[in-house]
Amino acid sequence: MIPPKAALGLPLPAGPGGALGANLIAFGRLLRRAGLPVGPSEILAGAAALECVDLGDRAQAKAALRATMVHRHEHFLLFDHAFSLFWRDPEAGRHAAAMALLDGFKEQPKPPAASRRLAEAMRGDRPEPPKPPEPQEEKLDVTFTVSDRERLQAMDFEAMSAEEIAAAKEEIRKLVLPLDARPTRRYRASHRGTHADLRLTVRESLRTGGEILDIARRRRVVRTPPLVVLCDISGSMSRYAQVLLHFIHAVTNDRDRVHAFLFGTRLSNVTRQLRHRDPEAAFEMVSHAVPDWSGGTRIGESLERFNRLWSRRVLGQGAVVLLITDGLDREGAKGLAEATERLRKSCRRLVWLNPLLRYAGFQPKSQGIRAMLPHVDEFRPVHNLASLRELVAALSDRRPGRGREFDA
Repeated sequence: MIPPKAALGLPLPAGPGGALGANLIAFGRLLRRAGLPVGPSEILAGAAALECVDLGDRAQAKAALRATMVHRHEHFLLFDHAFSLFWRDPEAGRHAAAMALLDGFKEQPKPPAASRRLAEAMRGDRPEPPKPPEPQEEKLDVTFTVSDRERLQAMDFEAMSAEEIAAAKEEIRKLVLPLDARPTRRYRASHRGTHADLRLTVRESLRTGGEILDIARRRRVVRTPPLVVLCDISGSMSRYAQVLLHFIHAVTNDRDRVHAFLFGTRLSNVTRQLRHRDPEAAFEMVSHAVPDWSGGTRIGESLERFNRLWSRRVLGQGAVVLLITDGLDREGAKGLAEATERLRKSCRRLVWLNPLLRYAGFQPKSQGIRAMLPHVDEFRPVHNLASLRELVAALSDRRPGRGREFDA
């Protein structure tokens, strides 16, 4: 059943387990470094599954390992890439290297989102080459110093480097967005309820021949309101939208009843794509679903389309709306005031997040900002981690109010 050289590309010695067992352990470590929850139980289950399939058939071996070592559907794509990179045939690898020399000047396709994580996991055990020591002059620093974390909190997203943006994304994933719970119209049976439930009382009395021995009580169901996020992804907002999309993804996976929309020249509902737990896979699906990234801006038309197609579906039960845009509309203020006013009347709380508020001398001079400002509850900055933390604290407050006032 097992040929001398299996399709996995590994020679199988005569001893029990042999090189296949050692490589299976190494493969499990690779998956763990790449972010998959793989432990000893998954590795043992994979070894048992390989005994039940034909190792000469690469598809059977791959299906057996994926069925026993992967527990979530969103991890399938990452597992497939890891399997292709780890269990490769040496002869096929040499042939691919020779073909790469011939095709070196051809344009290569864009690698998938999981390739970078796998590359980092593959070189996780390799020590970095030592750097030569650089001569340093002794200097006496008498200035006040601030920790890197505090400096990162106040740094503008637009001024961050690639490493600082990666650190900011990790901090954003740790943010918890608690919305104040609101009473609904529904009731639930409770012994400590404040309302008498006459229907349940009569029904319970049937057990004792119609004699009422106790009064059943009920309480009102309390739930957090829905959260709707409308984020501008135009050219002027692209740098901030890339970072804020991680915040929207973290909120979408942390709580229920969250709806996310992106708009530039058109409106796109990306709620289903952001439900994916893997952020890289979610953002790759968003990139395919949104065709107008870093393009123009039609705020009024996008808000009007949201009010017409989505407001009655997602703005029920006291929804809170986060409108993330700089207010710079290519159409001026055409229909913007009417669309914003209708959006405000359809929700309980409308919070406008504008990165232009990072400037101390900001004044609402553009037509779009002047048209939208009278119809929002709060006007807040969103340009660094500190502003996001202030937003989280403000959304937990039961007393909504305007953040900053300007003369329109």
